Amino acid sequence: MGKLVINSYDEFAAYLGKDLGYSDWLLLDQERINLFADATLDHQWIHVDVNRAKVESPYKSTIAHGYLTLSVLPYLWDQIIEVNNIKMLVNYGMDKMRFGQPVITGSRVRLVTKLHNIQNLRGICKTEIEFKIEIENQRKPALEGIASFLYYFN
Repeated sequence: MGKLVINSYDEFAAYLGKDLGYSDWLLLDQERINLFADATLDHQWIHVDVNRAKVESPYKSTIAHGYLTLSVLPYLWDQIIEVNNIKMLVNYGMDKMRFGQPVITGSRVRLVTKLHNIQNLRGICKTEIEFKIEIENQRKPALEGIASFLYYFN
């Protein structure tokens, strides 16, 4: 599926209730998890201690931080959509977000999206995007919710 290109509020609104697309698969390997642990100061053993996780974890492996899974959303979102003619894009919030299952180290994830709601707030385009971060070969997503963005069109 190619990248969706949007040039105006009306073009965006035409996708209300429709799938916007999905990203490529992204590998969440131990190196990425360790770098995230360093950046966030979250070195909980379930994420970074491979040997201990093999023995003590119910997953028999380390797992990605839930917030690492969430943090790749902008990168994956950029693969799905390109919005032109904007001055600024602002993350507005998250609703109904929940972690469905852990991402075992070495798994690949991707983003699947749908336009849940769109509003014109005095020239500012507020979108609510239903999202799921899927784990390859798993039925249950790692993460799902509704992300809200404000697009300031020119």
